[in-house]
Amino acid sequence: MKKQKSIRLLIVDDHPALRKGLREVEEINSTIEVVGEAGTGAEAVKQASALQPEVVLLDNRLPDLPGHEICRRLKEKHPTLHVLFLSSYAAESTVRAAFNAGASGYLLKENDAQKIVDAILAVARGEKVVDPTIAHTLLSPNLARPTTSAQKLGTLSAQERKVIHEVATGKTDKEISGVLGLQTKTIRNYLDHIFAKLEVHNRTEAAAIYLRASSNED
Repeated sequence: MKKQKSIRLLIVDDHPALRKGLREVEEINSTIEVVGEAGTGAEAVKQASALQPEVVLLDNRLPDLPGHEICRRLKEKHPTLHVLFLSSYAAESTVRAAFNAGASGYLLKENDAQKIVDAILAVARGEKVVDPTIAHTLLSPNLARPTTSAQKLGTLSAQERKVIHEVATGKTDKEISGVLGLQTKTIRNYLDHIFAKLEVHNRTEAAAIYLRASSNED
């Protein structure tokens, strides 16, 4: 009997322990072959060129680049590559940015290994995969969404407003962590949530919304 061709998989996540755990997909389904790992966006692009995977399992939050930008660069260099996001973030704007960049799927990290395997197999077949938790939001265009800067700012928690206030003054993540007494990594996590709620992709855009709302320009 002819052996089925392996699906070459590149795992991209900045946590070594999680990358190691994700290698379990090989044990669950022998047609999947993990050919490499990467911990940054730049490394992911480099490894994709060197290893020629069919599927990239990509975390949305990496130290150097946002996930949608990494996806866009990967697809520009390798148009037939399938990018499957595996993320902790389910914000509509984050998911839409991923698919707009060419992603084949978006799955949440809370899923078990078998569901991740099923998603890898599906995108390798050319199918689109959307986590059920996210699909409802994406398929509900009539849901009320904030439109003005003030409305978007109103979706932030008190702590998130403190963070964006410091961002608007030009402080770095490290400086903000000192002011608020939080770890730098915690500040970055807050920024992820802020970007998603404000529907922006960087701190400059987020600061602009905060400043507009503060000056009542809307």
